[in-house]
Amino acid sequence: MDSAATKEEQLEGVIEEGKPSLRQRMRSKWEEMKASKVSYAFVAPFGVLFTIFTIVPIVMSIVLSFTYFNMVQIPQWVGWENYLRLFLSDEIFLIAVKNTVLFAAITGPVSYLLCFVFAWLINELKPKLRAFLTLLFYAPSISANAFMIWLVMFSGDSYGYINGVLLYWGIIDRPVQWLIDPRYMMPIVIMVVLWMSLGVSFLTFIAGLQGIPEMYYEAGAIDGIKNRWQELWFITLPMMRPYLMFGAIIAITQSFAASTKLRALTGGTPTDWATWTVVQHMQDYATVRYEMGYASAMAVLLFLTMVFTQKMVQRLLSKVGG
Repeated sequence: MDSAATKEEQLEGVIEEGKPSLRQRMRSKWEEMKASKVSYAFVAPFGVLFTIFTIVPIVMSIVLSFTYFNMVQIPQWVGWENYLRLFLSDEIFLIAVKNTVLFAAITGPVSYLLCFVFAWLINELKPKLRAFLTLLFYAPSISANAFMIWLVMFSGDSYGYINGVLLYWGIIDRPVQWLIDPRYMMPIVIMVVLWMSLGVSFLTFIAGLQGIPEMYYEAGAIDGIKNRWQELWFITLPMMRPYLMFGAIIAITQSFAASTKLRALTGGTPTDWATWTVVQHMQDYATVRYEMGYASAMAVLLFLTMVFTQKMVQRLLSKVGG
């Protein structure tokens, strides 16, 4: 009996020394929540709204992607049919994927680098000049239809500014259809989007640079940092990791979700689908054809692509300053 009791005590000791049980973890978590109930009360409104308007739509979209749903009848379960249709039957979707990848691969990294480089350069200026240049560079992104000026610039008749200049100098003998010819449509759209790309990320980077205490640079100089490039790599970028991650998320979202500017510049149905993107294809099926299940399948694939890209960028940013 004594030996049995001793074994039980040893077993209990092993259990106590090991990982806590699920029940113990839940009890510990509940006690922690009770102790921080005021904090959770302040967070609750945002948590409720975030759940209703973000988490629930994502979950519903995933579920609907496996159904046929025309907004009138009850959704009918079709399994993987929507996903198979995307890659095996929908040729326009494959064109949209190619355009989206090309557009995102150029505008995402380039706009991200432009935002940081301009923010870094402007941050070195005097306060008044810095404020003026910040507003100057930020203005196109807050002007909702600022890109419409490019419709006049690239107008396909002789009254378009670009055509007018080229005709005057004898470079061309007839007006070029810049926004109709597939050879020029994507480059022009990319140029316009980059022109308007100094937005939230640009302001975020300036705020991050302003928030780095001067003592870190002084300590770096004592430790042997000799030039601005070493200062940038070993001090500025590591101190700005949260801001860099936020800017990357904004750049990824804007580059993959491009639709409005492209539609305004090249029309609702561009020539040879030259600037047709996944978001435009998804909107077409969701708001025109009312095939919500099929559109949800596109949304899920786009969402997974953006998450995967964000994880890759996060891993790259973790190596900054290493």
